Amino acid sequence: MTAAAPSSLQTFLAFDFGTRRIGVASGTRLLGAAEPRGTIRSGDFDAIAALVKTWQPDALVIGVPRHPDGAPHVMTTKAQNFGRRLAGRHHLPVFEVDERYTSVEAEAEGAHDVDAAAAALILEQFFREHP
Repeated sequence: MTAAAPSSLQTFLAFDFGTRRIGVASGTRLLGAAEPRGTIRSGDFDAIAALVKTWQPDALVIGVPRHPDGAPHVMTTKAQNFGRRLAGRHHLPVFEVDERYTSVEAEAEGAHDVDAAAAALILEQFFREHP
């Protein structure tokens, strides 16, 4: 994964990875905001390819879950593997964001599609961390 996000990267797709579903959001650095774009079945790389073709992002952002103390767990590795697959398939930079509690926050906000809303929160966190 890539560490620093150059300011030349402006358009992003973000993913809230799960073993059954993946939430998707898009956004631009200019607005610093993200929009939920729905949920796809985990492992559906054709759907992801269609999203990349439609949105033509400069980079991808994935949420990487961790334990509350920051320690990695099984899903941490699975999300990172997903990110490597995205990078290999789409030849785009992939950035990781610590996504602890994004689904809980999306639920608390009353999101209709929690996974997509969590992906939007992940992308907005990325924008805050990489202005």
